[in-house]
Amino acid sequence: MRRHPGGAADFRAVLPGHLITAVRRRGKYLWWALDDGDAVIAHLGMSGQFRVNGSPAPSLPPAPGEAPSVTEAIRHPHLRIRFTFDDGGPDVDFLDQRTFGGMSFAPGGADLPQEIAHIARDPLDPDFSLIAAVAAIRHKHTEIKRALLDQTAVSGIGNIYADEALWRVKLHGARPTEKLTRAQGRAVLTAAAEVMDEALAQGGTSFDALYVNVNGASGYFDRSLAAYGQADRPCPRCGTPIRREPFMNRSSFSCPRCQPRPRPARGH
Repeated sequence: MRRHPGGAADFRAVLPGHLITAVRRRGKYLWWALDDGDAVIAHLGMSGQFRVNGSPAPSLPPAPGEAPSVTEAIRHPHLRIRFTFDDGGPDVDFLDQRTFGGMSFAPGGADLPQEIAHIARDPLDPDFSLIAAVAAIRHKHTEIKRALLDQTAVSGIGNIYADEALWRVKLHGARPTEKLTRAQGRAVLTAAAEVMDEALAQGGTSFDALYVNVNGASGYFDRSLAAYGQADRPCPRCGTPIRREPFMNRSSFSCPRCQPRPRPARGH
């Protein structure tokens, strides 16, 4: 509810009685399309997640004077919103430890909420256009990794999968987009889609217990990472130690031999 303009009370007031007809996504956002054409938007931030039926929790001890049989489920410490349904289905909890995520009500947003219309489709979207995405990236005057993380060109890749895709196609993240060939653009976006597909098949990339699926299970794609987080370990392709470099308050990982840094332009 942190992102809802009317605050928590208004969010609670506008939701009852709606029927969820579809769940859609765009970039780091997802939304529940409602039967009257409205929507509920969610952004997970750094640590937000949905849990079906929450996590198993012990019962509260009886209060003084209460019978021992009177117990209640303990709330998850990071529970922000709980959704209950009239059809008797399981509850859905929105948990967020760092509170960077949030949810909001979007009138008329069932097909595509106006707030996120500027975000490009991701490589796994059925309507994703590889040709259009390559053109958008090559049109930008920036570095290829920055373009991969620019949600207006292509969405959903993120820092980890960008490094993995660039490693697969032997491109350094600092390669200027205006010097990127169409073939290279197609190759890196195709590699990104492959990495994301493989990660989904393994439940995602979980580096700690904070990152789990709706049932509370961790993913294990981190065991398959070739570059990201592998600093000083041998490159799986050539054996050269993987290099870590600072990048936008984060880190980039690449192989110095397979992915040589582009030479600076003359005069720089």
